[in-house]
Amino acid sequence: MKQKNSRPNHPTTCGKVERFQQTLKKWLRGQPTQPADIGQLQTLIDAFVDEYNHRRPHRSLPHQATPATAYQARPKASPTGQSSTESHDRLRRDRIDKAGKITLRYNGTLYSIGVGRTHTGTHVLVLVQDLNIRIINATTGELLRELVLDPSQRYQRLNKPPGPAPRKKNP
Repeated sequence: MKQKNSRPNHPTTCGKVERFQQTLKKWLRGQPTQPADIGQLQTLIDAFVDEYNHRRPHRSLPHQATPATAYQARPKASPTGQSSTESHDRLRRDRIDKAGKITLRYNGTLYSIGVGRTHTGTHVLVLVQDLNIRIINATTGELLRELVLDPSQRYQRLNKPPGPAPRKKNP
């Protein structure tokens, strides 16, 4: 981990942190009992963090979710018991294009994966483990699509029709 410092009062670099600190200070000043020592202050800060992450809705998150909800909705890395030579695992960040798809290179071949035009412009996380792919909304953590890549098809359709493809009738 490397610490990076920025100049104070620069909203483009410090805005989120300064806004969080402003919210914390305002909440602390609004408490009926003010802390007399560091231990009491830490107890109040712990209560604030719990409220901020688990109960207080955030306008910046879809459906005014809490940060804990958004965090828990995303899959977490876990040990698989496989070495890196046995499994191909990776995480990609992408954005769904105007046609409602993303592209993914696998074993040197570029595949298009349909997600749906309703998600056009959505920033996504693409989790790849061998041929298993999960596409997750990067903001909400919602699973948009889960599939097993079919290497014989360059385009991975969103909804495959059941059964064999319909035949064309000759007039």
